[in-house]
Amino acid sequence: MDEPPRFPNAQLDDALTERLAAVVAGAEPTEAELRTLAEGGQALARALAASIRSSEARLTDLSADPASAVSELAAELRRVELLRVELDDLRADLAVLDRRARALRGKWLGRDAPAAASRRSL
Repeated sequence: MDEPPRFPNAQLDDALTERLAAVVAGAEPTEAELRTLAEGGQALARALAASIRSSEARLTDLSADPASAVSELAAELRRVELLRVELDDLRADLAVLDRRARALRGKWLGRDAPAAASRRSL
């Protein structure tokens, strides 16, 4: 299978998606890490969406040019498909992350509530 297109900051994207997958699978993050993963994931989703739009514009240009090679069209179509799959997977992981973040924050607040109540009663 073809590899997804690589971005200049691919190593950062790989680290982000690996940690996001780990948290989605059940790893315990900190509050700061939840925010970092959500923000980084949303930024990556925007970059992927922009790349899709760019590839779609290139496809429009290629299809309008009778001198364009079919291989160029095919390569760009594969690129768009890979980007869409990557974006869909990322969006699914971000939705799971959001649900996990809400659950974890509720758990953290619930765990801290008795201690806070006992401090207030002093």
